[in-house]
This record gives sequence, C-alpha cells and structure tokens, in this order.
Amino acid sequence: MEDLTLELKYARCGYDELDDTLRGLCDAAKAATAGSYSPYSGFSVGAAVLLENGTVITGSNQENVAYPSGLCAERNALFAAGHRYPDIPVAALAVAALSNGHFTEQPVTPCGACRQVLSETARRYDRSVKVVLYGRSGCIVIENGADVLLPFSFDF
Repeated sequence: MEDLTLELKYARCGYDELDDTLRGLCDAAKAATAGSYSPYSGFSVGAAVLLENGTVITGSNQENVAYPSGLCAERNALFAAGHRYPDIPVAALAVAALSNGHFTEQPVTPCGACRQVLSETARRYDRSVKVVLYGRSGCIVIENGADVLLPFSFDF
C-alpha cells in the first residue's frame, strides 16, 4: 500500500483585491441571484461563467416543489454556456448566494453535482477553470477549481 497526500491550494482575499475581470464576474454572479426561483429554501444562488472569448453567461438556481426537479445556478450557467458557445472554453466561474435579503457572509461552494459538471467541463476543453466564491467577508479563488473542488471526479 502506498500512502499519498492530496494538497488543495487556494487563495482567500477581499473582494476589492480581485482584479477587474474577477470582480466583474462576481458582480455578474451577484446580479444573477435576482433571477433565482427559490421559494422553498429562500436561498438564492447566482453563477457567472467567463468564456475565453470574454463572454459572460449567468445562471441562477431554479427550485421545484419536487426537489430533484430543480437545478443549481452553476449547472444552469455551465450548461447554457456549453449550449450557446460549444466551441469556446470556460475560463472561470464565480458563485454568490443571497439569504434573507443579504449576501452570505462566507462564500458558498458548489454542490457535488455541480462539481462533477465543472470537472467534466474542464476535461471537455482540456483547460483548467478558475473558480471564485464570493462572500461578504472575503472571496476564495481557486486557480484549478475542478481539480481542487472534486479531486476524485467520476470519469471513464
């Protein structure tokens, strides 16, 4: 048996420390929360995908009383980007969440299903995808988000 170590590298910074591009992507994710349909959880999530050509695609969570029928903001944005621009790689993804009328203090992370989709998106284009998670207390920036958020993703 071989013991292995998995290191997860990420940065924590203030919103104002982000460069203009990432700050704009966070702003787009924050604005996308307005399109959320979340009457059951009261938790509005917005995501913004930056494509390598500079295009930004947003998505928000859409709930349904039959919970498995809803869809997360991250997957909505990633799937829309893949549909509208199938040949343009994804460069970055930003996520923001609104609860009780306020953006969350701490950054929220994508669920497991969204992490799997992010991982496959990175493999699809053979590119790493930067992930920015927004919170009022600061942001988390993950240079290779797919590998860090789901290091043992499903693949065949």
